[in-house]
Amino acid sequence: MGYACVYDSGSGKREEYLVALTAENLANFIGEKGGKAQQITVTDVLDRLVAESRMGTLDSSPDQKLHREINQFLEPIQRGEKEAGEILAVSREAADEYFALEEEAAILAECRMQ
Repeated sequence: MGYACVYDSGSGKREEYLVALTAENLANFIGEKGGKAQQITVTDVLDRLVAESRMGTLDSSPDQKLHREINQFLEPIQRGEKEAGEILAVSREAADEYFALEEEAAILAECRMQ
């Protein structure tokens, strides 16, 4: 899992997502969101760059193997040969809320055990 920041080309607004870091999922994410985004930056949970996209095109990725794999899935989407598939992602806000509730439940469970 990692984080994707999508910068809207019209408003400049930034949206954040928790995303699965598989090549196919990233290609679907870029294919779906990239047309409306000036830039998409994807990092892992330790904030290391995984991939960057500009205007729907994969711009860079430090892992060249992953870069090639993403492009294999992304290019047919860009050419209009297929639609972007299902995306495994949730908004950062929803993810943070979920993890906060999970932590609260764990703390309550620990208190009951004592």
